[in-house]
Amino acid sequence: MARSAKQLTDTALKKVKAEDKDLILSDGNGLQVKVRKSGSKLWNFNYYHPITKKRINMGLGKYPDISIVNARKLAQEARELVALGTDPKEHRDETLAFKRAQEELTLNKVALEWFEVKKQSLTKDYGEDIWR
Repeated sequence: MARSAKQLTDTALKKVKAEDKDLILSDGNGLQVKVRKSGSKLWNFNYYHPITKKRINMGLGKYPDISIVNARKLAQEARELVALGTDPKEHRDETLAFKRAQEELTLNKVALEWFEVKKQSLTKDYGEDIWR
């Protein structure tokens, strides 16, 4: 029978000090805090990949920046994706890539890049006229 982990508290996380090696504290349901030698505290979600069935750690962020409540929400969302057969790490990467592509490929940005290339060969008045 698996051991049940006692849920972490904000006070307990603040009191944890760095040791000579990395320390892993479990909150349960795959959510962990890794206390590094340097003193940083990082949230991890530990899960089995839905296809390969290998154990994977997915970083969720740094402790004070991501609160316990938010880390639990992120872990719950990741668990739901695993239950649906989707790798949460790949899903997150695809979502970020899509957002980046939307920001980078706007008409204004493409026009600015084109204008920067072309304005070297144009007169100032003609360049301003084209940009308008």
